[in-house]
Amino acid sequence: MDALLAALADPARLRLVSLLAERPRPVGVLARLAGARQPQTTKHLQTLERAGVVTSQRTGRRRIYALRPGPLRELAAALGRLADAAEQAGGPHETYDRYGAGLRAERLAAVEPGWADGRSFGFHRSLTGRPELVWRHLTEAALLTRWWTPDDLRVSELVFEAREGGRIVQEYRDAEDADGSDPVAGRAEGVVDEVRPGERLAYRLSPRLPGGGLAFTAHVALDLRPAGTGTDLDVHWRITDSTVDSADFIAGIEIGFGQSLDKLAAALAADAHDTDSIDARGTP
Repeated sequence: MDALLAALADPARLRLVSLLAERPRPVGVLARLAGARQPQTTKHLQTLERAGVVTSQRTGRRRIYALRPGPLRELAAALGRLADAAEQAGGPHETYDRYGAGLRAERLAAVEPGWADGRSFGFHRSLTGRPELVWRHLTEAALLTRWWTPDDLRVSELVFEAREGGRIVQEYRDAEDADGSDPVAGRAEGVVDEVRPGERLAYRLSPRLPGGGLAFTAHVALDLRPAGTGTDLDVHWRITDSTVDSADFIAGIEIGFGQSLDKLAAALAADAHDTDSIDARGTP
């Protein structure tokens, strides 16, 4: 496939392929139709033949070249699969496009300091596990690192002191940046305002701009309610102290935190499944 792509990347060779798609032709005719010299045309045809996309046979004094459609169909199928993956409904590319649309709108709105103050976002999730278990996932650093980033990111540094006045530090990187060689994708710092174990958690969190300045302050409140054997979680975000440069961050709140909560739900469901499996087998 690599050889075929390299062969077709040259416009002169692609022109020859187009001519051969019409019918088999000798070298001299191909050179004339392509507006090229015959030695050049011969070299291009040899490259295409090595790549498997054309074949040739000698007839008297002439060498006739013909197109082999099979490799082109295989290439078309491979490219089609790539396009299908990129167009997958609800996939990363759709999220990228949604964020891009939001980004353009927020940048147009960010004309002066305080432009987004008072903006709010609400989230709701019905979670597996009692409020006591959900609370642990909301406040224990080892469990927070499993879910507290959008898709394709990972927590690289986390401090969460689950007490009033406690410090919060959240730093994250690209999920595939295993050695930390790429720039930090984001960093936020904050403080815990309210702690009612199993019921309510409230904190302020301020993402930092690349230069270290504050982008905005998010006032986040998470309320937990028992719901059968699970927990209803309601999250409310409110924005203050928004700077002009905060548009890129605010554009990602709805998508990014929504993805984080989906990861929280998946982590809790996995924990419940593991617990059920152990209970079914009996305590080891």
